[in-house]
Amino acid sequence: MALFFFFFFCSLFPLSLSSTTAANLSISFPLFTPHSRPSTTNPLHDSLISSKSVVQPKGTPSYNYKLPFKYSMAPIVSLPIGTPPQTQQMVLDTGSQLSWIQCHKKVLRKAPPPASIFDPSLSSTFSVLPCNHPICKPRVPDFTLPTTCDQNRLCHYSYFYADGTLAEGNLVREKFTFSRATSTPPLTLGCAQDTSDTKGILGMNLGRLSFPSQAKITKFSYCIPTRPAQTGSPSPTGTFYLGNNPNSATFRYVDLLTFGQSQRMPNLDPLAYTVVMLGVRIGGNKLSILPSVFRPDASGAGQTMIDSGCELTYFVDEAYNKVKEEIVKLVGPKLKKGYVYANVADMCFDSNIGPLIGDMVLEFDKGVEIVIAKEHILHNVEGKVWCVAIGRSDMIGAASNIIGNVHQQNQWVEFDLANRRVGFGKADCSIPV
Repeated sequence: MALFFFFFFCSLFPLSLSSTTAANLSISFPLFTPHSRPSTTNPLHDSLISSKSVVQPKGTPSYNYKLPFKYSMAPIVSLPIGTPPQTQQMVLDTGSQLSWIQCHKKVLRKAPPPASIFDPSLSSTFSVLPCNHPICKPRVPDFTLPTTCDQNRLCHYSYFYADGTLAEGNLVREKFTFSRATSTPPLTLGCAQDTSDTKGILGMNLGRLSFPSQAKITKFSYCIPTRPAQTGSPSPTGTFYLGNNPNSATFRYVDLLTFGQSQRMPNLDPLAYTVVMLGVRIGGNKLSILPSVFRPDASGAGQTMIDSGCELTYFVDEAYNKVKEEIVKLVGPKLKKGYVYANVADMCFDSNIGPLIGDMVLEFDKGVEIVIAKEHILHNVEGKVWCVAIGRSDMIGAASNIIGNVHQQNQWVEFDLANRRVGFGKADCSIPV
């Protein structure tokens, strides 16, 4: 789908970019926009999006798997893929559908490929998709990855990025092998052979080709730790669960919004984890933002989604301007004049003055809140420059509100697909649990 490409961009958007590189913001932004979404008529897709719950069919494998991940700009999980398994690093991305890994080309080598690159020849369960496979059709409902038939009659896909770089390879099928007794069935994923990126993507949205949908996983959760203030420090470690989380009794849940075929709109991503957001408080003051600003309008604009692969949080202008208005009222004289971080955020300072601002609270339906402590409202973006980690969504070609991973730190975030809800639980995510 078209919006897949936008959220993939979020996954690779680095917080370490300086304001001088604003012109290169699109370095990982593929040349597709939300407005290019095709209409869909797939009953399977409609049942996935519109149903209030997912019934687990008999014989469905049950996964209860826990593993650590590294957190830098996004959660990076190391997953065992193939038979015997090869460990692959992948961005845990709830805003993407297709998963893909790095694969090396079958060429004569004097040395083995790097350990981080998947070697298909070593796996007994690896297979490629022929170009007559249904998924390889140009316009498969809810999945519009550009595909072609290569010279070997295999299904070939390409990502073209705005800076001229290219990531491409074949669509393949392969197992995730968690243990000798536990593995997924063969799943469709991308096997990238030409890419400038060093890690793959674990697509976790509601699309039928996402990892949870294909593996029939009905619940997963993660806990993102806070990053050290000093640049260059080792990446902290968080925790990722596939299946049940032993901490879930303390979570508070907000329902997912679902969208049927008749509700499809040009600015809407029906495969995202969309929730009802109600407002924002800063320093105890409730901002005068109408709740409708955080809900999709007739065009789909205003949708609020939870995206682990997007680093910053993004608000539509009506919300962003109110946040900035409050920040200016509190600490306006300290704003760094004329400074705009990466062309998306202009609430920046020469030090971390978060304690002068106070806590920020994101309010959701059913009394669910995400509390961002005053010490963590601002993030160090370069040198001694600190910015409120909220950007204008229109500056990245979106008409959505996106809760990025910087505002999911020290929270359990659980995606309960069977009950169509997202849970949150305050935690110290640096402590393995």
